[in-house]
Amino acid sequence: MSSPAPTPLSPAQVVSQLFVSSRPISWINTAYPFAAAYLLVAREVDLIFVIGTVFFLIPYNLAMYGINDVFDYESDMRNPRKGGAHGAVLDRRMHTITLVSAAVVSLPFVVFLLISGSLESGIVLVLSMFFVVFYSAPPLRLKERPFADSLTSSIHFFSPAVFGLVIAGATWTWQLFALLGSFALWGIASHAFGAVQDVIADREAGISSIATAQGARWTVWFALSCYSAAGVLMLFTMWPGPLAAIAALPYLATLWPYRSITDETADTATRGWDRFLWLNQVAGFVVTLLLIWWWFLTA
Repeated sequence: MSSPAPTPLSPAQVVSQLFVSSRPISWINTAYPFAAAYLLVAREVDLIFVIGTVFFLIPYNLAMYGINDVFDYESDMRNPRKGGAHGAVLDRRMHTITLVSAAVVSLPFVVFLLISGSLESGIVLVLSMFFVVFYSAPPLRLKERPFADSLTSSIHFFSPAVFGLVIAGATWTWQLFALLGSFALWGIASHAFGAVQDVIADREAGISSIATAQGARWTVWFALSCYSAAGVLMLFTMWPGPLAAIAALPYLATLWPYRSITDETADTATRGWDRFLWLNQVAGFVVTLLLIWWWFLTA
């Protein structure tokens, strides 16, 4: 006797799961870098600024995290922390809906930004979306390639800033490269520390990561090193950029208690990760004040 057909999801259920899957607490982490970079170069709020900010706020995150939740379903089912800010365990009925929704919602924005920009900005945007998709999706599935996983995750967050700078016509200086290098190292450190808490769940699911390959303790020390290097690089940026180096200190303080963590106790790092999510808001506030200061100094 065949099993009954699954009950269709209501529109409200679909929207709710898409919303959770897009990680709303992290929307600002991709929209802000684009908006700040573009505004500080273009010095005006125009249609590219508005469309780009909206794109990197919601569609970009739905694509990035939604695709991840679809292809990480098996490991997420074994991971007790999944749900809410840490990501959705998507109903199987949502998998196709999520992939289609991410594509349909993102495409108009991507087309507009490609048409509105230069060849160089188009290349940056295409590469950014390439890493969004193939971080989680086969056949590349970069998130299962140790070290490439942390680098690709970092690209997710600093590439919107690079795109904003390129499409706005920024003049590239060594100070700007130092700023982006710092941002990249912050992203690498953040991903690496985030992977620590999933060591057990990922190993049970047969998923490789920087943390499963190198071990929890080594990965925490790697993240500490990257956060430290990010702070040092900020010392070489244009004033008042060096003051942003202080923003690395709370991250270092958050990771320091986990410096002796073991693979068996790796799930305790979730408490540190929860604090990390809110540290981003504090760091963003500090950076915003410094950007406003730089705006007036260069007006």
